[in-house]
Amino acid sequence: MIGALRQFSDRLLGRGEASITIPIFDGALKPNQILERAEIVAELKDANDIAADGDTVLIADGRRVLRHGKDGSSEVAAFDRRVTALAALPAGGMAVALDGKEVRIKGGARDGFASTGLANAPFHAVNAVAPLADGTLAVSDGSLREDYDRWVHDLMSRGATGRLIVLDPGDGGARELARGLEYAFGACEIANDILVSESWRHRVLAVGRDGSRRPLVTRLPVYPSRIDAASGGGFWLTAFTARTQLVEFVLRENAFRRRMMKEIAPEHWIAPRLRSGQTYLEPMQGAHLRTMGVLKPWAPPRSYGLVVRLSAAGQPLYSLHSRVDGANHGVVASAEVGGFLYLLAKGPGRLLRLAMADIEKELAP
Repeated sequence: MIGALRQFSDRLLGRGEASITIPIFDGALKPNQILERAEIVAELKDANDIAADGDTVLIADGRRVLRHGKDGSSEVAAFDRRVTALAALPAGGMAVALDGKEVRIKGGARDGFASTGLANAPFHAVNAVAPLADGTLAVSDGSLREDYDRWVHDLMSRGATGRLIVLDPGDGGARELARGLEYAFGACEIANDILVSESWRHRVLAVGRDGSRRPLVTRLPVYPSRIDAASGGGFWLTAFTARTQLVEFVLRENAFRRRMMKEIAPEHWIAPRLRSGQTYLEPMQGAHLRTMGVLKPWAPPRSYGLVVRLSAAGQPLYSLHSRVDGANHGVVASAEVGGFLYLLAKGPGRLLRLAMADIEKELAP
């Protein structure tokens, strides 16, 4: 009863969960244009994820997995369906998610292992796989309602069916650690817990092996995605786009939102995107307009590029940006290899590279 009254008062007064205010980019999230200065090492048509494999980078590109090294890219595996998530396994081989519906291991001691998740609730939109110290795999299943490609539909439908599942390749078991997440996107081990991004709640949770949850990073001005361990401790947290007050407002206007989704093509919705500025039919989002041919970098973004360096305790230390007037937007994955940070900017379809020494010289506290 008290909760219902609080929700009613929040909606009436525009506060709490009903507020459309957004934290500003400040402190460790202070904007810069470092991602725009990154080296473009590959242009990829349908890349979805990357992973570190020793001194090379594995790339999930469509139905193929490529290895990118000093001599360029070469194909190392091909599958019958698109690869939506990828992880290099410590004991050799790789784990992949196929079309968001199945997790399979290729190579290594567990070669041939395959799982479609729980018998009564199979995988639907797997977007990240992470190896754990005990040999199991942490899997984030974004939504039970919408497919992998339809993440924006899940957001605009106020979806809350994401899950964190642990697979055991040894006995084939699958265990659900967390459910009811507002789009689970990314997983990584931290001590005895598992980190998982909850994109529509703009936060990162630490989930215990007993299913307990504690917020680790909250009130982000972006939609967080995959998490990857950083050398020297800590983590890299990617964010595939930024929040805007207009989208937050639309999410709370149910009648308008439902009519928009019913009558307008999805690419023209008032919603975040991985890439923008490609057509004049895009909705005008606040000041996100060109005036006399100039788009201001501080204009409200429809798409954005961001990766955040977190400490071992989960505190943001610094961040790398591609602002509204940039092109390297939709950053969905990171991998640290051989003194370089590789990033997948899915918006333009680019594999980016930055020298860690240059990043730390410029930004490290």
